Amino acid sequence: MDNNFDLVVIGAGSGGLAAAKRAASYGAKVAIVEGSLIGGTCVIRGCVPKKLMVYAANSNNNILNSEGYGLFCGDTFFNSEILLQNIKKEVFRLSEMHLNSLNKLNVKVFDGWGKFVDKNHIEITCTKTKTIINKIRGEKILISVGGKPKEFVIQGSEFLWSSNDIFKLNKFPSSLLIVGGGYIACEFACIFNNLGIEVTQVIRSKKLLNGFDTDLSTSLKETIMNAGINLICDDELSKVSKIKDGLELNFKSGLIKLADNVLIATGRVPNLSDLNLESLGLEKRGKYLKVNKYNQTNKSNIFAIGDIVDKPNLTPVAIEQGRVFADNVFGGLNRIVNYKYIPKAVFTIPELATVGLSEEEAIQKFTKEKIKIFKCKFISMSNTFKNKKSYSLLKLIVNKTDDKILGCHMFGESSSEIIQMAAVALNSGVTKKEFDMTMALHPSVSEEFVTMY
Repeated sequence: MDNNFDLVVIGAGSGGLAAAKRAASYGAKVAIVEGSLIGGTCVIRGCVPKKLMVYAANSNNNILNSEGYGLFCGDTFFNSEILLQNIKKEVFRLSEMHLNSLNKLNVKVFDGWGKFVDKNHIEITCTKTKTIINKIRGEKILISVGGKPKEFVIQGSEFLWSSNDIFKLNKFPSSLLIVGGGYIACEFACIFNNLGIEVTQVIRSKKLLNGFDTDLSTSLKETIMNAGINLICDDELSKVSKIKDGLELNFKSGLIKLADNVLIATGRVPNLSDLNLESLGLEKRGKYLKVNKYNQTNKSNIFAIGDIVDKPNLTPVAIEQGRVFADNVFGGLNRIVNYKYIPKAVFTIPELATVGLSEEEAIQKFTKEKIKIFKCKFISMSNTFKNKKSYSLLKLIVNKTDDKILGCHMFGESSSEIIQMAAVALNSGVTKKEFDMTMALHPSVSEEFVTMY
């Protein structure tokens, strides 16, 4: 009887933790199954450790560029071993904090990998011996196993790093080639470049950050090239060979380069392969599990949230999905997740952030004649005396018919903090006139959003 639960959660990432805690707060008997550290991608090998690296990179960038402010630091030295040790300590602290909160709520934590036996029963496999160590039953089962790096198959792929491997390092390499043009690739390119590491980034097209507004993509591309990142466009890595001094890299174009290491950051896929889902007949939508608006699969007692469903794969989205699920199933509520105007940020240097429609999406939805674009580009005051200057870009997309703001985009310092507040306004249906009527806060970067004409 001890192995019977009202809810079994497979995966202790952000979404699974949120669901387990909320369900337990309603009095449900909850179990959570996890074979890695409690915390999932965001806490252990994603958002949190990466953002700590961004802080380090920004600090170094400010030290090296502040002589114009009268700040002279002499010879600086970056010890990547100290940074990586401190990041690992913080990750373990956060993981322990989540584990303690589960224990306080009487959530039973099973250490191992979960796999379906049938729609109600889960086998738990030992992470070391691969043997079955337990079997539990859940009246409701929530799948929240997250994503994993997309496999990159070429000759010499055994020498390649994934984004997961970066956080296992004891020290940084002296040179790195990064494959990919998405947010993970761009963030790591900026982190390593600003910590003094030679970075080459290769992309298959000419554009970074597919799916983001073109002005943001163009701004980032100009900035990272000016910052010294060697950007190779319209090419692909085809072969990697181990040589005495590192790796020899062959490209489809015939280009040959050398690097210490290669990071593959070409995207992530749902981590569903080891759950024995085929035996259940769960429906899929492409690579994702198919769910209804309540995150329920075609098996009425099985639900799925996070990076395994076809919704924005973002930590706050997974958390809200988990809480909404628990509120509905165990709290008697009738909630759905609000997917409109979800803010997104890319923590490059400088960072960029966005909420709402891009210019391209707005044209496709409303036509070019029915939208109006407002934007401004300038060097922010904080860059006035810096040796290396970067600019800020602010952009609004407005519906001419009702004056409502459809999209708000920013490239430059504090973008993420500013766009978070803009998301509140867009969710409330704010108009351009209401932006214009708002008094500016001077001097600030964000005041440009309410003074654009």
